[in-house]
Amino acid sequence: MRRFAVLVVAVLAVALPACSSDGSDESSPTTTQEGPPVAPLTGLPDPGGEAATRSALWVKVGNQPPNADDEGARPQSGLELADVVYEELAEGGVTRFAAVLNSTVPDRVGPVRSVRDMDPDLVRPLLGIFAYSGGLDGPVSAIRSVPGLLTQNETEAGDAMERSSDRGAPNNLYVLPNVMFGRGGEPKPPPPLFEFLGDDGTFDGEDVASFVVGFEGPFAVTYAWDAANGVFLRSYGETPFVDATGVQIGVTNVIVQFTHYPNPSQGSTIGEGDAWVFSNGKLVRGTWQRDSAEETIRYLDAEGNTIELTPGRTWIALLPNGRPVDVTAPPPAAP
Repeated sequence: MRRFAVLVVAVLAVALPACSSDGSDESSPTTTQEGPPVAPLTGLPDPGGEAATRSALWVKVGNQPPNADDEGARPQSGLELADVVYEELAEGGVTRFAAVLNSTVPDRVGPVRSVRDMDPDLVRPLLGIFAYSGGLDGPVSAIRSVPGLLTQNETEAGDAMERSSDRGAPNNLYVLPNVMFGRGGEPKPPPPLFEFLGDDGTFDGEDVASFVVGFEGPFAVTYAWDAANGVFLRSYGETPFVDATGVQIGVTNVIVQFTHYPNPSQGSTIGEGDAWVFSNGKLVRGTWQRDSAEETIRYLDAEGNTIELTPGRTWIALLPNGRPVDVTAPPPAAP
């Protein structure tokens, strides 16, 4: 189970047992107090307890780079503050994101794009609110049929979505989380997706300087370890992957979940397969398992133990089976 909840016991000790007025011994008083609140999806402290007041908010976000016919979806807004981001393979080798927000509320998230076939199974463990821009009849019907999930497209969202004037459609639709969280969604807070290391724990494995997640063509993404900030910095080739303010996105944990895709946008997240987990400049090669859509995905090491993550934000690449992940180790230490 999660190990970041801390019990603090204060014992008021005295040299001799205290005595009551009638001469009988009284034991020293002991009080038990829980530690500060912790955000369920990041394992990070949440002193104000705001995460417990909100459901999970899912937002489908585009990732199309600019081209001659389309100004593209980059740079995106709000991804840097998502607790969890899933990267999915869509049609034509393009990737798209399913961003999950709870502990932090950015001003806006987007650009918002359409639902895909694999999304209904992905959302079931967390439920909450699912914001999207539309889609084909099949996946739209499937996502709207998920029990307990509140779905919001542009028509339903009202003032919880807006069109930006600085971009053209379809890459100008954004979710306003401050308004969207007010729509409700259950449960509050969402259940945890991962187990996190405690204060005295350190993620250990193979040393990693950088790695490339082999999505097709220009969507192959590089993560480089930034020890000073404790994050993997995300790039496409030599081009940093930045948010709308121009700051490069850094991620505490990256999980590459090797996934069966019978067709693009139809990756299966139920079953089992290989999983490579990157954290703290290290790599643990293991497996993922999930028996049903209602269960969370479990990440296990070679001995079958749950891989505990460093508290922080996590990105999960749902990479097609057979695609490469190229890992570069740090240079040898100087003698």
